[in-house]
Amino acid sequence: MTDKFQKATLGAGCFWCVEAVYQNLKGVTRVISGYAGGSVANPTYQQVCGGATGHAEVAQISFDPAVISYEDLLYIFWRTHDPTTLNRQGNDLGSQYRSVIFYHDEEQKAAAEKSKAETDASDLWPQKIVTEISSLPDFYPAEEYHQDYYRLNGSQPYCRLIIDPKMQKLRKEFQAKLNE
Repeated sequence: MTDKFQKATLGAGCFWCVEAVYQNLKGVTRVISGYAGGSVANPTYQQVCGGATGHAEVAQISFDPAVISYEDLLYIFWRTHDPTTLNRQGNDLGSQYRSVIFYHDEEQKAAAEKSKAETDASDLWPQKIVTEISSLPDFYPAEEYHQDYYRLNGSQPYCRLIIDPKMQKLRKEFQAKLNE
């Protein structure tokens, strides 16, 4: 990856959902499902799902800011999950499913705080946004079988019930930003 690319690390529930959304955007060059924000080095999926590591399931997004901005990634983030539920997305319950933005530098921190405040002040969500905004401590890629999960397992029940509706919404609301 060259210096022209940047990274964003976002958690919005299950990392399969986040990965599926961002893989389809113009300017996104790579998305890696993984773990961040906890106290255990190199955690396993089982450890993270147990809830004791403090990690969130996240997707690390490599993107070309000349094609898609960090602010655009955040705009889509607020609209493709519920940022008003603490430690929960749908049936996924626990701090590992929290809504979180892990910023990579002070510029991203400022953009994330501004975007959160603007979204909270809008009428997009009737409840207050509870999304955590924190510095990225470490990022640990998830096991290989979690990578490209939706692309490789789109017919699985979880994908059909949970991810498909997010993808339909993405295609409807963000058609101009998609690779398709």
